[in-house]
Amino acid sequence: MRKLLTGNEAIARGAYEAGVRVACAYPGTPSTEILENIAQYAEIDSQWSTNEKVSVEVAQGACFAGARVLVAMKHVGVNVAADPLFTLGYNGVNGGFIFVSADDPGMHSSQNEQDNRYYAKFMKAVLLEPSDSQEAKDLVGQGLEISEQFDTPVLLRTTTRISHSKSLVSLSPRQDIPLKPYEKNPVKNFVMPAHQRLKRPGIEDRLQRLAKYADTFPGNRVEEGGAEFAVITSGPGYLYAKEALGDRATYLKLTMTWPLPAGLIGDFIEKHGKVYLIEEGEPFLEEQIKALGLPVIGKELFPRVGELSAAIVREKLLGVTLPRLNVDCSAVPGRPPVLCAGCPHRGVFAMVAKSADIVTSDIGCYSLGFMPPLNVGDTCIDMGASIPNALGFAKVLPDRKIVATIGDSTFLHSGITGLIDLVYNQGAVTVVILDNRITGMTGHQQNPASGFDIHGKPAPQVDLERIVSACGITSLWTVDAYDLAETNAALQAALASGGPAVVIARRPCILIERNAVREPLEINADLCKRCKACLKVGCPAIEFSGGVVRIDSVMCTGCGVCRQVCKFGAMRKAGAAQ
Repeated sequence: MRKLLTGNEAIARGAYEAGVRVACAYPGTPSTEILENIAQYAEIDSQWSTNEKVSVEVAQGACFAGARVLVAMKHVGVNVAADPLFTLGYNGVNGGFIFVSADDPGMHSSQNEQDNRYYAKFMKAVLLEPSDSQEAKDLVGQGLEISEQFDTPVLLRTTTRISHSKSLVSLSPRQDIPLKPYEKNPVKNFVMPAHQRLKRPGIEDRLQRLAKYADTFPGNRVEEGGAEFAVITSGPGYLYAKEALGDRATYLKLTMTWPLPAGLIGDFIEKHGKVYLIEEGEPFLEEQIKALGLPVIGKELFPRVGELSAAIVREKLLGVTLPRLNVDCSAVPGRPPVLCAGCPHRGVFAMVAKSADIVTSDIGCYSLGFMPPLNVGDTCIDMGASIPNALGFAKVLPDRKIVATIGDSTFLHSGITGLIDLVYNQGAVTVVILDNRITGMTGHQQNPASGFDIHGKPAPQVDLERIVSACGITSLWTVDAYDLAETNAALQAALASGGPAVVIARRPCILIERNAVREPLEINADLCKRCKACLKVGCPAIEFSGGVVRIDSVMCTGCGVCRQVCKFGAMRKAGAAQ
């Protein structure tokens, strides 16, 4: 049976077919759909974890217990999970361990475009790179076999295009992979210098054995074609090269790219002489190949910034630029990302903008508060950075009113430690936890504050107020995010406290609370003074055109934030008596 699947769907299917028993992740584009699709398989115990590090550690425990496991995250999530992953490179596995890094060349939804292939080399792990959905599925099973055979973690590295593009995939039934027996082995699993020093020479021996294995790995293959070009390529670069060059080239298609299949590469270059290396991102393969003294033409021709494409390959190697359709887009309005109509964060940001001198933001929907007309946010660095950033500002600029904003899921991911540090060091910072009861920006995944698990079943719901209090916060307010007066009063009191303070602004995301949507509003033209105060909250349902303020009744959720801003009572329920 064949089915059209995205790369993420194919990886989930690969986990099912390969006998994976435990799968963990923290959602992050472009990796999110992997766990969402794995969750449909009852044979796999799947979970959303509080962060990527925890997901790896849960999977490690299951791996040591003898199960095949899979962990998925976006590329920057590997930074969070690096500590246990590096140690796993030393300790090895029991059941097979595969972790997916979904990289994001071009930064479509990320703060950088780091090339995580380097992590495999640094961690002394195996690196596999699929070029399409079929390979994405197959490499899960092959990677788990390599993991168990060589006692090593395996990195399956995808990119945004692989994650979200669809291709046909041949499906197979699930393998019944028995648990490997668990035996106590402190030297292997209990980390201490004396144990790790014993393992160090064995790691190098393992890498040498893996390099020989890579030379014969079926995914590393020569595809004979024309003599005009000889190309070494991997991952999405393979498809771009094939589309651009077709049968005019002979290809060395690499799928297991670390340890490097040096023998296979050396033979290919010796045979063909002039060889082009087409890889997206950093010169990972190029550096290793040139370090062996082998000549290839790579980044001196192809860009290392942004996404590669067939057009770029065609232009660089064939000197051909296909005609482009020129369309006049000058009349098309810009569509920057905005908070949704009825988003509970909007009114909170409007109040923060009035009160704070400096606002440190975080990763999530609330980072959109930076966009006009709210213009709230001085910094946004990484998950959980808002609170420590704010403390740093407070140390240097003690006379400024400083607010840190962070969402419920991000707070649980990596904000708690920052809050403890804020309390311990007595920073004059007000933290606003925007609790919309969901992990919003990545598509409404559950988290420990939402009260549901990955399957949508009821789960214990953490009490943010008790967590905040347990961190040492004594100045704490919980407000309805739609109540601007209440929110503003809490912010003023928190800023006036002169020390660490927290405001929890709570209201479920409007997209998961459709049954709570109120009646839409409209403008009473007789009362409207066209002061445009309502426009300053940035709601996409409100427009100003032809000197008249209007509310789009289709978009309006009736949240009432604009009504509270209007000083003239010009907002009323749609269809109300004139």
